[in-house]
Amino acid sequence: MSAPKILVIPGSLRTGSHNVKLAAVAAYEFAQAGVEITRISLADFPLPIYDGDLQAKSGVPKHAINLKRMIGAHHGVLFVSPEYNASVPPLLKNAIDWVSRVQDPHEARGDVFRNRAFALAGASQSRLGAARALQALRLILTSCHANVIASQFTLAFADQAYDDMDRLKSQADSDGLKQMVRQLIDISQRMM
Repeated sequence: MSAPKILVIPGSLRTGSHNVKLAAVAAYEFAQAGVEITRISLADFPLPIYDGDLQAKSGVPKHAINLKRMIGAHHGVLFVSPEYNASVPPLLKNAIDWVSRVQDPHEARGDVFRNRAFALAGASQSRLGAARALQALRLILTSCHANVIASQFTLAFADQAYDDMDRLKSQADSDGLKQMVRQLIDISQRMM
């Protein structure tokens, strides 16, 4: 069976973001597992706040179409989300809202969510490790008919979790991340 292609999308643009670091650590774990990995920044896909009137007037922005096609070119997707006020950051929610509106002529709207596996990870400085954001993100994605794997990874006390090389210090954290990585690979392979 061939190795799946995995896309890693951090839901933060902040300099020094714990979630951007976590996305890099996850990308490394995917690479170690022998899969083709792509890590992107949502800064490369700038989008206006979703507005149905704007969509009706101007259509779907080209960056939403490009992001949808980027997702569609992969077998699995990992979203690495920070937690803002116990929920998903607007940057990530807005990107999902726009991507859910993209419909190529040969497909039903939302096919990009149905035909691949999604995983969730998040980091925060709190003891919950972005768990509330991941719960909200799981609800958003499943409402788009996404196949979100059961395993997810939360990194608590993220301000203390990385060593000087931006690797996870704790073996338990490292093992939890590897478990989520392995499950996304396995389910992505079965969906190929």
